Amino acid sequence: MKRGLSVSDSDGHAFTPLVVIELAEDVKEEAVAWLLNRMKDRQQQGGAELLVDQLPLEGQGDQKGNPNVFVVGATWQRLLYGAEDVGLVKEFNDGSMRGFTYANKDNFRDFHGDGDGFLSMAECQYIVKHGLDILRAKDETHIPGYPQVKLYPGKSIIRRMQSKGILLQIFPLHEKEGLKKLSLSWYRKVKLSYQPLDDIRQYFGESLGLYFAFLEYFTFALAPMAFIGIPYYLFAWEDYDKYVLFAVFNLVWSTVILEVWKRYSASLAYSWGTLSRKKAFEEPRPGFHGVLGLNPVTGREEPIYPNAKRQLRIYLVSVPFVLFCLYLSLHVMMIYFDMEVWVMALHDEEPTVGTGLLLFVPSIIYAVVIEAMNRLYRYAAEFLTEWENHRLESSYQNHLVLKVLVFNFLNCFASLFYIAFVMQDMALLRQSLATLLITSQILNQIMEAFLPYWLQKRRNKKIHKRVRKTMVDQELPLAEQVTLEADMCTYLGTFDDYLELFLLFGYVSLFSCVYPLAAVLVVLNNFTEVYSDALKMCWVFKRPFSEPAADIGVWQLAFETMSVISVVTNCALIGMSPQVKAYFPESETQLILLVVAVEHVLLAFKFILAFVIPDIPKQIQIKLARLEFQSMEALKKRKMLEASGTPNKSE
Repeated sequence: MKRGLSVSDSDGHAFTPLVVIELAEDVKEEAVAWLLNRMKDRQQQGGAELLVDQLPLEGQGDQKGNPNVFVVGATWQRLLYGAEDVGLVKEFNDGSMRGFTYANKDNFRDFHGDGDGFLSMAECQYIVKHGLDILRAKDETHIPGYPQVKLYPGKSIIRRMQSKGILLQIFPLHEKEGLKKLSLSWYRKVKLSYQPLDDIRQYFGESLGLYFAFLEYFTFALAPMAFIGIPYYLFAWEDYDKYVLFAVFNLVWSTVILEVWKRYSASLAYSWGTLSRKKAFEEPRPGFHGVLGLNPVTGREEPIYPNAKRQLRIYLVSVPFVLFCLYLSLHVMMIYFDMEVWVMALHDEEPTVGTGLLLFVPSIIYAVVIEAMNRLYRYAAEFLTEWENHRLESSYQNHLVLKVLVFNFLNCFASLFYIAFVMQDMALLRQSLATLLITSQILNQIMEAFLPYWLQKRRNKKIHKRVRKTMVDQELPLAEQVTLEADMCTYLGTFDDYLELFLLFGYVSLFSCVYPLAAVLVVLNNFTEVYSDALKMCWVFKRPFSEPAADIGVWQLAFETMSVISVVTNCALIGMSPQVKAYFPESETQLILLVVAVEHVLLAFKFILAFVIPDIPKQIQIKLARLEFQSMEALKKRKMLEASGTPNKSE
């Protein structure tokens, strides 16, 4: 991070403002003083050893600004020690990627002088956030000034104050020069080229960098499907005998692209220093609560919650609720089919242009209902997963993703499976798939791009225009920049973005052989998604905190599961085609057995292919193995020196 604009805390220490903390306007003074003292205290005393300066928000018109706004930073030495604490990996002088250590800092390639520019602003903000996250109550029974807000040793201070409305928001500041550079190379010029992934990762962190890398990769991977799909749609779309070849190609495509992606993401993660990053002991989630006890691994005090009690909550409450929602989704689907039957009967009785257009109305209504149900269910799933009280963030995310994916899959694809394998009406399947795909894309663009823009503009039109103009093109005083950014929307993470791509992948891999233009529509959607997401990230949303990531996490498993389901679906569609049925005019049982046999062979081939193709490229495996070998040799040498009593000159 190049140190530029700086402020000073109450003790006169100058620092670069990195993070903003906004407390409620009417917060008690003793609570403010207590929080600031805990943030400033040394780490050995349970503090975060950060620097803080008060920076009240400016009011608008006759309104008074919030006086309880603070900018947070740290000394450069604290940030470097923090980089070691959070396990940042940087490039060593020999070209390898190694975990940063303060004692060995001069041996890292980009560390010169006092290390100015060695850490990006996003990394510094992540270190500050880590310091705030580990602030936990010691012997306090309540937050000062709020006797009703109970505390116990080990409770997250920041999370407790947020849940009670004492602390309103925490967000990292935008870096105006970096934002201007990124926007110029990313979205301000429409061009058919690769995204500046390294710049995105540098500014927003590895998690968002990998999302945009996957979005770009998925779009390019769809190109062969779209290229084949256009002539197929134009010349053979009504001849269902021809979809067999397209289904076979679909099988190969859905398997290969995911295997290649794993190798590509591993290469990106290695170059960004997250693939070789040692996974630290995972701390409890800020929202995790329970009776204070000792962790048997670390010996530290932390909340303890019985696993049996969590399992009871999952199986006696969460699972029945999910099953009820699935039943409700199927019930809505049957209502949709009743509407389809009624409209088709009406059109058959008196075929006119009006009744012909009316044929599409049930599918459009059903698509809108699906989107509404998905969003309502999402809130319920988040509430339930939070209530289950998972200790680790990874466990929380896994349970949330599982709940959401099961419901979304059934809600979005159940009608298509019913039409394909129960009704066996390929014309209706094609119509329903096209309507669902187009309607969902339009709704997603409205909800994800235009709605946040419109809400931001409506909230404060003048500020919104200034955000767009000044945040990129002009220099602003710090107080004015904080005021502008505090009013921006909050980015809620990549969950919804991955979920949208997962559903689009499902539409293409499961049923695009019946509607070959599906890949074309998804390519167009993804192309606009890149620019709408880039626009949102740069000036509609507050800057999110950087999150280290080595891959796309549980979403990789979700996409691979969808790929397996696509094998079964496409094999079944091939078996149902008149072209294949003609070879078995007398025995349907033989046809079914053949389809099942082919499906098993393809699944076996898929798993063999996944096993044969290594997830990490060979050259990166060699680099990681070499680094591990060097670390072992260095440890042996150190032990020998300690045994002989010879001082280690490298320390």
